[in-house]
Amino acid sequence: MIQVEQLSKSYRVYQKKEGLGEAIRGLFHREYKTIEAVRGISLDVQAGEFVAFLGPNGAGKTTTLKLLSGVIYPTSGTASVMGYVPWDRNLDYRRRFALVMGQKNQLWWDLPAQESFRLHQQIYAIDSERFHKNLTELTEMLEVGSLLGRPVRELSLGERMKMELIAALLHSPEVLFLDEPTIGLDVIAQRNIQQFLKRYQKERNITILLTSHYMKDISALCQRVVVIAQGTIQYDGSLTGIVDEFSGSKIITLVLGDEQGVQGLERFGEVQRVDHPRVTLKCSRTEVSKVLAEILDRYQVNDIAVEDPPLEEVIAQLFHRVSSGGASS
Repeated sequence: MIQVEQLSKSYRVYQKKEGLGEAIRGLFHREYKTIEAVRGISLDVQAGEFVAFLGPNGAGKTTTLKLLSGVIYPTSGTASVMGYVPWDRNLDYRRRFALVMGQKNQLWWDLPAQESFRLHQQIYAIDSERFHKNLTELTEMLEVGSLLGRPVRELSLGERMKMELIAALLHSPEVLFLDEPTIGLDVIAQRNIQQFLKRYQKERNITILLTSHYMKDISALCQRVVVIAQGTIQYDGSLTGIVDEFSGSKIITLVLGDEQGVQGLERFGEVQRVDHPRVTLKCSRTEVSKVLAEILDRYQVNDIAVEDPPLEEVIAQLFHRVSSGGASS
């Protein structure tokens, strides 16, 4: 569905210096800096995949989505989405994908959302029967039927994002690009959006590429994760694989006996939390079996659990490693 080969995008940015003299000098002699937003990435996405596109701020995520949606032109490389070259901006292609950006609105601020939906009907040439069917289905799934007549500016952030999703899906796109769709939303609104996307993608089998800084979005929706940093792909694989590859630790939770003290547990790893009788340790993945054997030999333990560290922690470690110039996959 999506094929990307050595795609790159660089920008030439004017370097303005401080002061009036430098500003006047800049009128005649300008200094520029080249920013490489995307550096030769290659990526294949199959039909029906729900792929997470992760990376720190400035990594190139949004630039990549803009390239794939045809908003901007690449510096070099090729891309094909459903057989179309995105930046050719073919009308047939534009009717078959949608782009939703959490920080940008596509709805008219002072008009009710239903008026913007009517406009989308005309833009995408959706016949009346299909339009009403899709609108009814989407409003029921998102439970916003009673809000269609209210001006968009009077809606909460979560309600506006639901309306943005409806506008993007009215023409039944085959590919959906989502750029931080849950940014700024509270926990309940995030969960509602997650449940809707999961259900919609499963029922329609559309291809979705999602960027998000909320790891709960990723763990709830995506099986495949692509990590981009400094304009290049650092990891492409399963969600469980990213924990195995980039986390060198395990979390051990112990429930000690009522009379059992916690002295000496620090020798087995980093004691993260003590809430007697529950104790949480962090130790090396390679030492888990040895540590468990020694703890069970020396302490009275009523219960024990071994888990991977939180996904947020693993991703943060990966980002830090990349930004500091460490090796990556």
